[in-house]
Amino acid sequence: MLILQLAIILISSKIAGSVSVRLGQPSVLGKLLIGIVLGPSLLGVITETKALEEFSQIGVILLMFLAGLETDVQEFKRSGKASLLVGFGGIIVPLVLGYFAGVFMHLTVMESWFLGLLLSATSVSISVQALKEMNQLQTREGTVILGAAVIDDVAVIIALAFLMSFAGGDVSLSAVIFKKVLFFAGAILFGWKAVPWFMNKFASIKVTETVISSALILCFVYAFAAEYTGVAAIIGAYIAGVSISVTKFKQEVFEKAETIGYSLFVPVFFTSIGVAADFSGLKENLVLIVLLSLLAIFTKLLGASLGAKIAGFGWSSSLGIGAAMVSRGEVALIMASIGLEAGLLSKEMFAVIVVVVLATTIITPPLMKWFFRKKK
Repeated sequence: MLILQLAIILISSKIAGSVSVRLGQPSVLGKLLIGIVLGPSLLGVITETKALEEFSQIGVILLMFLAGLETDVQEFKRSGKASLLVGFGGIIVPLVLGYFAGVFMHLTVMESWFLGLLLSATSVSISVQALKEMNQLQTREGTVILGAAVIDDVAVIIALAFLMSFAGGDVSLSAVIFKKVLFFAGAILFGWKAVPWFMNKFASIKVTETVISSALILCFVYAFAAEYTGVAAIIGAYIAGVSISVTKFKQEVFEKAETIGYSLFVPVFFTSIGVAADFSGLKENLVLIVLLSLLAIFTKLLGASLGAKIAGFGWSSSLGIGAAMVSRGEVALIMASIGLEAGLLSKEMFAVIVVVVLATTIITPPLMKWFFRKKK
């Protein structure tokens, strides 16, 4: 069954991506939409399975690993201040307005703050693909977006731990912060000292494809370590890519990892997002879904764009950066699951949030295309 599903996904995603490009949109938009068409919501040809979910997870990890390989480390250092402004701008505005939206919906104080935190999350895995297609990934804007995503992920997860400790959850804020500091300190130190040594040693082994194998080992170990310490796995994969980007193996690793990723795993990731969409109960909560989707898009776009503008970008570039931060992706879904278990989110509200996350994911590529085209 899985083999047939993979064949259907690959041919459908490639054709849908091509149609999307012909219509003047990034190919990722077509891949997302074809997932909805193939999934249970419409045709039901593809169903969400554990195996498909694992393939999808590898796809997003490889996508962010490739983004790390393409990152200019010197530009990344220069863009630190701008990334901070974009990251925190994209947190504060959704957090505050999301809280007031919760109050207006008659949620409790804790539930309202949780809704604000949900709207503050971001996931740039979709944006990375759109940036690659528009040749913007290695620009200053692309570097700022990736840096802001790392800052956003860490800040929002720490804020979530802070909220959960007040909500009565068994969460130690100091332990959460310690684990994250430990991860980033260890990841940077290991990337600086151990990654070049490991790549050189492993590449000299007399078997085939040792360079790409050693790179993938590092990618998956970093992703696991990040997830284990409460940081998103995609952040770990990205840091692994950045660590390898300063070695002599960068180009070989990039070319082979790109082939592995884009031939199988990455298309499965994009399509599976649409497959996982659940539109049951949509009619009853349609107004709420539309209003929350607009709020989610507007607040992140406004906050991140203002941060970029303060950092010195023009309005077109600022809005393009803001648009790239709109997608909430898997980060918001993980947070929503935690909220559901902790009683901060009802089952009905959880279903609404899932559709809102999907809406932000679908709107991100065309928004980016529009604003970056304006920039040109």
